[in-house]
Amino acid sequence: METRNLLVELLVEELPPKSLRKLGDSFAHLLSQSLIMQQLALTTTVVTPYATPRRLAVHLTEVLSQAPNQQQSHKLMPVAIGLDSAGQATPALIKKMSSLGMEMFSVSELKRAMDGKTEALYLERAVTGTPLVNGLQTALEQTMSQLPIPKVMTYQLADGWSTVNFVRPVHSLIALYGTEVVAINLMGLTAGNITRGHRFEAKSNSIAIQEADSYAQQLQNEGAVVANFAERRQLINGQLIAAANKVNLNLIPDETLLDEVTALVEHPNVLMGQFAEAFLEIPQECLILTMKANQKYFPLFDQHGKLANRFLLVSNICPNDPHAIIDGNERVVRSRLADAKFFFDQDRKKTLISRLPGLNTVIYHHQLGTQGLRIHYLCALASKIGAMIGGDQLANEAAQATKLAKADLLTDMVGEFPELQGIMGRYYAQHEGLSDTVAYAIEDHYKPRYAGDVLPRNLIGVCVALADKLETLVNLFAIGQIPTGDKDPYALRRHALGVIRILIEKDLPIELNNLLELAFEIVQDETIAQQWQQATNNERSAAIPPRPVLTIEIIDQLRRFISDRLAGSLREQGYTAQEVDAVLALNPQHLNDIPKRLAAVRAFSSLPEAASLAAANKRVSNILKKVGHEVSDRVNSSQLCEEAEKALHQALLDLTDKVDLAFKEKDYVVTFQILAELKTIVDAFFDHVMVNVEDEVLRANRLALLKQLQQIMNRVADISKLAS
Repeated sequence: METRNLLVELLVEELPPKSLRKLGDSFAHLLSQSLIMQQLALTTTVVTPYATPRRLAVHLTEVLSQAPNQQQSHKLMPVAIGLDSAGQATPALIKKMSSLGMEMFSVSELKRAMDGKTEALYLERAVTGTPLVNGLQTALEQTMSQLPIPKVMTYQLADGWSTVNFVRPVHSLIALYGTEVVAINLMGLTAGNITRGHRFEAKSNSIAIQEADSYAQQLQNEGAVVANFAERRQLINGQLIAAANKVNLNLIPDETLLDEVTALVEHPNVLMGQFAEAFLEIPQECLILTMKANQKYFPLFDQHGKLANRFLLVSNICPNDPHAIIDGNERVVRSRLADAKFFFDQDRKKTLISRLPGLNTVIYHHQLGTQGLRIHYLCALASKIGAMIGGDQLANEAAQATKLAKADLLTDMVGEFPELQGIMGRYYAQHEGLSDTVAYAIEDHYKPRYAGDVLPRNLIGVCVALADKLETLVNLFAIGQIPTGDKDPYALRRHALGVIRILIEKDLPIELNNLLELAFEIVQDETIAQQWQQATNNERSAAIPPRPVLTIEIIDQLRRFISDRLAGSLREQGYTAQEVDAVLALNPQHLNDIPKRLAAVRAFSSLPEAASLAAANKRVSNILKKVGHEVSDRVNSSQLCEEAEKALHQALLDLTDKVDLAFKEKDYVVTFQILAELKTIVDAFFDHVMVNVEDEVLRANRLALLKQLQQIMNRVADISKLAS
């Protein structure tokens, strides 16, 4: 059957840039999948999406003009109902066939087949394949209803009566099958072959697309539009790098900004602007955020990573003289940076500590009180964590940093750019002459902010970060704000992963349970709230909400939540589910120990004895589970009668000290290597010894021997989880 290439384009008003790439990919994917499902496109069809600020389009190869005919079998009814005793059609069958458009038929045309235990009548007939015009109409309607539109817009059609819901008003529709227009209608529009190019750079007002395959080339040549999102993105990136290299400066990659700028232009032209060097006195994070967030500029940096007073902008036009564009953008950025400088200068007129009373009126959560109250709880928790890690000095420094950690929330700069919270606190702390360790702790207590982010630089920051994350987790779980599905408005998954990463990557010898117990104790301590109330004179701000109640169920939920995040994180790092399950089955509380255990488990799995020992361990676990009560590990050597059990008992006595020493020194690989010596002896035990004998004393003694075996084998991980 004939195949040609197909092009579909929607010409629209400016689409939201942050969702353009997703919209373009979804439009192409949904449309192609619908045509494939209707057998109008092949599974080998090449799908090319196009997306610009003013259009969504897709090009598909190997599209059929009509779907293949199909042989369909339609179940009618049981033979006993459809045919009478003479084998003629009953009124019920005649009525059924009439409803299928077959008033005239012969019983011989029908097929008999078993339907379970009942013989039924079937009508088999050829069904004509769907024509492309019908299939494309269906595919487009389905696609439009399923697009991931962030916010729907309702607009009126030209008739003045009809309304349409879509992301933006659609102005024209193209549907080209080779060179032929497919006669479909959508959103009050009839398909044609006319589109528009760039508003200012196009050679003509409208462009007649000659055939599906000429779309991208015609748009570029006649319309000055690079229609393919990926190509346009690559073009912009190349221009940015070339422009930066020309002045011997560096461009820091920002994929999100690059995507957004690609979605803003159809005919990219990278230009360079600059601003006064005096603005470089402002913290560079402020300047970078101002340029990126407000203006979509790309900042440039010198060879030492310091911000330069130059930036790159991506224009949507290519005039012969670009100075007017550059000058206009420089005026705008000058105004933006002047605002940032004003905020920075004003903020430094007040100390961080002088801002603390203001936190008493800033609501943290309506069920948990204000940020001022929260600071008192955070100070208590950070101080206790500091004492656990480094003694009294670290406890005092952690409390000092925590006290000031949220003060920058009341600064003008953070009010304008919330993303700078913590960062501005560090700058203002350094301006006031506080130590760098405390200043960096103020900035770092939010870290890690996202997956792959760096951790706090010093132990003070570690204490404050742990306190901040643990308090958030405990309190929000206590008031029922538990993440469900993909909803996590308070980023509790990120907080849990932050705690996990800090404990592991900072190699902190603290038990997770101890940290959680400490957090549980402090967040419920009403004396802390009373102290805060006494410290403030404002009765309205000093109202104390009831402390959240931590039930056993909530505590268990939080423990499981953190454990699930830990397991997921380890699997993402490349460990197998079996390896992770084996280690976490022992519920290790020193998380910094887990990577060593996982490495040892992986090394053990490569030993020739591993499979046999894992299977034996699983067998031991199953035997002990079926006992129904706690099994003692005390073995009476005088009751050992079989040579195989005596050998196993002696081997356990011989190896215990070696295993204990290796385990104490955390040489887990050696621990497993020692245990590998048990393979032959364990195999012999199960070959020659019956555990569940009728003699209760003998059975209890052998179960105790298995209990000892299980304990020594599962010091590092539960290796029964490795059994296939």
